[in-house]
Amino acid sequence: MSTNQKKIQKLTVLSVLAAITAIVAFIPLKTLGLEITFTMIPVAVGAILYGPSGGAVLGGVFGVISFLQCLGYSPFGATLLGINPLLMVIVCIPTRILAGFLAGVIYKALRKSFKSDIPALLSASLAAPVFNTLFFMAALVLSFYNTDTIQTLAEKLGAANPFMFVVLFVGINGLVEIICGFVVAFPCAKALSKYLKL
Repeated sequence: MSTNQKKIQKLTVLSVLAAITAIVAFIPLKTLGLEITFTMIPVAVGAILYGPSGGAVLGGVFGVISFLQCLGYSPFGATLLGINPLLMVIVCIPTRILAGFLAGVIYKALRKSFKSDIPALLSASLAAPVFNTLFFMAALVLSFYNTDTIQTLAEKLGAANPFMFVVLFVGINGLVEIICGFVVAFPCAKALSKYLKL
């Protein structure tokens, strides 16, 4: 495959993954009182297929969509946007770009270190949703923890400090999202990598 064909293939695959990111951002799975989103799955797949740049691009797509949801789709996001729009941009966008980027870095580093691609695939598939949760919550706490909105929520959750707030806020829902993202991203990335001969 020529360099030009590879560029076209990369652009096509990233466009499809970006479209999937946009779609799944608006259709969370609601079950057993949980609302599980699968938005980090295409980000993880892109990071595995195309490294840090692919992960960063798709993380950026997720971040922009997440920010746009604060314009009315997400009541919680809309409230925080009303408090400080610039901080909300920081909470939503750079955190997701960094999560996708680092998942790609991990994949590339481990891919070079092992004969099999399995450790790299497993690690990057897990890293993407973990980093997303970690960076988003860290930015949220640093930016908005002292606001009345978060303090009221922390009080309702029974959180005595920022760490407990993160644990209780993320809770089972975040853990299920991380596990689901890991379980789905791994086989998808493995199959696509083989099909695309990457």
